[in-house]
Amino acid sequence: MNTKYNYSLLKHNTFGINVAADTFFEYSSVEELSDFITTLRHTSEEQKPILHIGEGSNLLFLDNFNGVILHSQIKNIQRISERKNVIVLRVGSGLKWDDFVAYCTLNGFCGIENLSGIPGEVGASAVQNIGAYGVEAADTILRVEVVDLETGKKRLISKKDCQYGYRNSIFKNEYKGRYAVTYVHYKLSKKFVPNLSYKALKTVVDVKYERRQLTPTDIRKEVIHLRDEKLPDPNVLGNAGSFFMNPVVGKQQLEQFQKEYKHVPFYEIDEERVKIPAAWLIEQCGWKGKILGTVGVYSKQPLVLVNCGGATGRDVADLAAAVSQSVHEKFGIDLHPEVNFIAS
Repeated sequence: MNTKYNYSLLKHNTFGINVAADTFFEYSSVEELSDFITTLRHTSEEQKPILHIGEGSNLLFLDNFNGVILHSQIKNIQRISERKNVIVLRVGSGLKWDDFVAYCTLNGFCGIENLSGIPGEVGASAVQNIGAYGVEAADTILRVEVVDLETGKKRLISKKDCQYGYRNSIFKNEYKGRYAVTYVHYKLSKKFVPNLSYKALKTVVDVKYERRQLTPTDIRKEVIHLRDEKLPDPNVLGNAGSFFMNPVVGKQQLEQFQKEYKHVPFYEIDEERVKIPAAWLIEQCGWKGKILGTVGVYSKQPLVLVNCGGATGRDVADLAAAVSQSVHEKFGIDLHPEVNFIAS
């Protein structure tokens, strides 16, 4: 258990925004968190906002946080049940996500290798429903353990009740700010079936591995390589990865859109809806590689907004608003941020 005051959050957000929190509390067990919440409710800080964070890879702090920041140090992995072809793991929310993926790949537990290289911690996978290269965290999540930030009581929430959707969950909506994720249960396969639904990954695999059988390690290696090619290292250039979600439109809207933009890329979701890459829309508006003072749009991937040095959260937010406005004016499509804006 570790409590700090007027604590810098510079190392706790990948945008590299230099802000501070009134109180910062790290816990190593569910009991520590529950006790802290119970005690907090009987102090002068009771009315202050509470925010639970992971690695800060999907946050944009607009100001100093005049409240309490919680951070998990629960990093253990437990084998809950195991059968011939399936295993269920209970994983601490404070474990780095990619360390968990590496563990699974090494042990032959399959289903999340396409999510290799994603920054952040395990808890965020359950909140954000992280996804990449044709796979989402919700594909393998079985249930989520949480602590109520009002009462300190524990609760177990089923996958169905998490209401997962594209980069979305109940934790970003009805339950936003109400619960802290402490453990996530994943149901993984011990039989490897590669997911090559993402075109760029399939192209690489077809060329490199044509004559031999794929392994989860192969997929992990190629996914990390693809990510490294187009995404900046946040230790070098502050960023939160993909800033915007890919907009979802109906097929009738797409057909109208194609009359003016014949070569627009898209990915089918179902019989009625498609996703249009936000990166393509942003690039068509001339934003790729553009720098405005301390912030900019990454030259290799226009979906990524970057801190070029010394930027504030509001600098980034202003850039995001400008990008969104230009996309709306040109295409009539609204972009929605994947990143969470945090203001006290």
